[in-house]
Amino acid sequence: MNTRQSQQTVLQTLARIERMDVNELRDQWRTLFGAEPPASYAKAQLIRRMAWRVQEVRFGGLSDRAQQRLDMIADRDELANGRKRPPKPRKRAALAAGTRLVRQWRGVEHVVTALADGGFEWDSRRYRTLSAVAKAITGQHVSGPRFFGLASTTKENE
Repeated sequence: MNTRQSQQTVLQTLARIERMDVNELRDQWRTLFGAEPPASYAKAQLIRRMAWRVQEVRFGGLSDRAQQRLDMIADRDELANGRKRPPKPRKRAALAAGTRLVRQWRGVEHVVTALADGGFEWDSRRYRTLSAVAKAITGQHVSGPRFFGLASTTKENE
């Protein structure tokens, strides 16, 4: 079979795969990969991965050198090896100790004081975050920095 014929056969196979419903795709997956398809894959994901596999079988996959390079990159990647990256520290504008934040809420003036350790005091109680203070005041979860006017209410700053 010449190259033009094999390309045509691959194109016909790919066109056929695109017309399959999800159950047919899953059956075809088992044939192509010899394993169960990932349950989380949607139809479009099945089609894309199977299109790659059909071409890989017919024209060959990655060169040994390319595969070794990818393996080397993956070995150094924490997520590829199941290790989690440490969480990024939160960006929190530090308020100077003693800073007072004043907010009117339902006719009552609320005064919050920033503490030296980064916490906050309101109503003679200590809170770890401004959001915790705002929740204590309102009874519902709200952004503390927004509640006290320290953050924009639009997404333009994010």
